Amino acid sequence: MDKLEAQMRLVFDMMTAHGIAVGVELTRDGIGYLYEEGCILVRDQYLDRVREIIGGGAVADGLIGGVSLYSLEGADLNKVTAALLVIDRTLGTGIAAPNHVLSVAPGSLCPATEPVPVAPETPTVPGPRSGDGGAGVSICVVDTGLVAEAPESHPWLTGVTGDEEKLPADADGRVTIPPYAGHGTFIAGVARCVAPGADVRVLNEFSVAGVTLESSLVLGLERAWCFNPDIISLSAGGTTRGDLPPLGLSVLLERYRQRKGTLIVAAAGNNGERRPFWPAAFTDVLSVGAVDTSGRRRASWSGFGSWVDVYAPGTDLVNAFPSGVYTYTEPPAIGLAREFDGMARWSGTSFAAPLVAGLIADRMSRTGCTARQAAGEMLLLARECAVAGVGPVLLPLRSTFGCLRSG
Repeated sequence: MDKLEAQMRLVFDMMTAHGIAVGVELTRDGIGYLYEEGCILVRDQYLDRVREIIGGGAVADGLIGGVSLYSLEGADLNKVTAALLVIDRTLGTGIAAPNHVLSVAPGSLCPATEPVPVAPETPTVPGPRSGDGGAGVSICVVDTGLVAEAPESHPWLTGVTGDEEKLPADADGRVTIPPYAGHGTFIAGVARCVAPGADVRVLNEFSVAGVTLESSLVLGLERAWCFNPDIISLSAGGTTRGDLPPLGLSVLLERYRQRKGTLIVAAAGNNGERRPFWPAAFTDVLSVGAVDTSGRRRASWSGFGSWVDVYAPGTDLVNAFPSGVYTYTEPPAIGLAREFDGMARWSGTSFAAPLVAGLIADRMSRTGCTARQAAGEMLLLARECAVAGVGPVLLPLRSTFGCLRSG
């Protein structure tokens, strides 16, 4: 069983256990995209026309104003791919789309690596900054939630709040760490190491093996906006039908495009391809790819291309993680159980994104500018330090990577 097959089996089993049927569209190169069977997303003003075209069905959930989740149950065309082909031919693209499956393991549902245990006293990577950089700045991490004991166990997480990520334990209190558990806690730790004064809140929107549906993420991001954060750090996403912008997220961004303030910083995915990864590929989202530990080469698994705005360290980062037993789900270590004691080493664009979010928060607190202004200034610095064959690169000041470029 290869890595992709192992991850596919995990996703299908977990989603099915929660009553969600998942379909897959394959390409010559592998997975095109994953989607919910039996439902599509439709722009609200076209609901009646869609019903006529496919011969039935009904709104299953109104989501946010502008887009609805539409059930194909009872329709003449009750298969997602068949229904969308007819709708596209009749009304054009962008009217209806799959309800895509999105993951905190960006790419073809594969993280760059699985976490590796390290000793509790192991220094974080990047190392924690001194001072109160990021003070007065609010970062909302939309991910898997926060391990309850982490802010008490790790000084750099003191004051971080959010939805608790509950981990299963046996009668003796031994904790089992499910796949992708601790992802949100690790991300919050990376952001706090770079911006120790920032107000960080972690939301749990990926509770099923690090996977969710686009319709659910739309509601999760809508919830995040209610907290009026300066920055939303999102280390999740997926590939889409025809590489088109995902409809639900497109409508959400259309609603908030006229609103000043909140900046989304999103991971560029771990598929090692040029193919757009969403929502990072949206023009008004800051997309972050990853470099290796040298800072001079793109990580082999990082997404890349003209849609990636900047690259940052995402290889062998060290930060907070749950304590308990984790069983590996990917080859060559499938079935191997390891004990974790509150810290881990992990790689992925998932962790490059909060590093950049932290750098932006730090600059905001030092200059008084908005998140978008700070991001623009950071991108200028990154372009000045662009690496041939990679692109604009940001490396944190005084980090273990030893670069002063974010100055």
